[in-house]
Amino acid sequence: MKAYIHARLDRASQAALDELKTKTGQSDSELVRRGLQLVAAEERKRGTALDLAGTSVGRFTNGARDLSANRKHLDGFGE
Repeated sequence: MKAYIHARLDRASQAALDELKTKTGQSDSELVRRGLQLVAAEERKRGTALDLAGTSVGRFTNGARDLSANRKHLDGFGE
């Protein structure tokens, strides 16, 4: 089953699509599908905050464990 979409393009996007069609010989649909796959792959590579933190996670063994939840730690902050 195929799904159909309708997209509105500004002039710059339409020009880019036209240029890609001319250069690659691919249809609008092929280029849009390829673009969606590229964006999806980029998002998958981005990772989570935990992935980005890497080896710094769990590095500190002491300190306030309730730093984000206990308001007493914020006394005088920003004054």
